[in-house]
Amino acid sequence: MQLLLSILASDILPIFVIAGIGFVLARHFDASVRTVSRVSFNALSPCFVFTQLVMSNIGGLEAGRMALFCALLTAAMGAVAWLTAIPLRLDRQTFSSFLLVVMFSNSGNYALPVVLFAFGRDALAYASVYFVTSAITVYTVGVFVAASGGRSVRRAIRGILRVPAIYAVAAAGVVMLMHFEVPLAIMRPISMLSDAALPTMLLVMGMQLERAVMPKHPVAVAVAVALSLFIGPLVGMGLSSLLHVTGAARQAAILLAAMPAAVITTVLALEFDLEPSFATGAVFLSTILSPFTLVLLIAYLQRP
Repeated sequence: MQLLLSILASDILPIFVIAGIGFVLARHFDASVRTVSRVSFNALSPCFVFTQLVMSNIGGLEAGRMALFCALLTAAMGAVAWLTAIPLRLDRQTFSSFLLVVMFSNSGNYALPVVLFAFGRDALAYASVYFVTSAITVYTVGVFVAASGGRSVRRAIRGILRVPAIYAVAAAGVVMLMHFEVPLAIMRPISMLSDAALPTMLLVMGMQLERAVMPKHPVAVAVAVALSLFIGPLVGMGLSSLLHVTGAARQAAILLAAMPAAVITTVLALEFDLEPSFATGAVFLSTILSPFTLVLLIAYLQRP
C-alpha cells in the first residue's frame, strides 16, 4: 500500500495539480483553450518531439517497432470496440464516437509526463515515437472513422499535412542519419520550447476537462471507459510480447496502452458532427478514473 501511495503522489498527483490549474483558468479566468492548444500543437510539441529523438539513443529498428506497436494496438482496440458496440445498438454518430474514444488513447498531454515521472527519459524517448505515430494515425484513420458517422472528409484529410510533429520527426531523422550537429543558436530555443511542452499539454488537458457535460448514453460511455482502462493494457502486454518489446520500451508501450481516451476525440466529434457529449464524457470519466488503474500498472511495470 505504501508503494502505491508513493507512486500516486510522485507520478500521478503532480499531473492532476497542473491539469487542475488549467481547469481553474478555463472556469474562472476565461482562458482560451483553443489558443493554448494551438500554441502547444504548433510550436511546443514539434520542438519536444525533435529534442527527444535527437537526444535519445533509439535506433531505427527500435523506433520502427514502437511505431508498429502503436499501429497494431490501434487496430486491435478498434476491432474490440466494433464488436463490443454491436449489442449496444448505438446510432451512427454515437457508434463512430464510441470507436474513436476506444481506439485513441491520450498519448500526449497526459501520457508523456506519466512516462517521464514513472520510468525516466529513456522511456520518454520511446513514448515520443508512439506519440508521433498516434498523431499520424488520428489524422488518417481517426478522420475516416469520424467521417463515417458525419460529413465529408476532404477538408480534414488535408490536416495530416498540417501536423508539425511530422516534420519534426523528418528533421530529426535527417540530423541523426547525417550525424549533423545542430547549431547552438538553433538548438537552444528548440530545447526551451521543448521544456515548456509537457506542462502546457497538462494545462490544455485541464482546460478541456472543464468542458465535460453529461452524455446521452451513460452505459455506452462506461463500456468505452472500461475498454480503454482495462482491456487496453492487456492488449498492450500481448503485443509487447509478440513484437519482443523489452526494457524501457515495454514499460512505455504498456503504459501508453492503458491511457484514458484522447482529448483529440472530442475535437473530431465536433468537426464531423458526431456526438460531442459522448466523447467529452468518455474523456472526462476515463481521465478521472485512470489514476486508480495506472498506479497499479506502474507498480507492476516497475518490478525488477
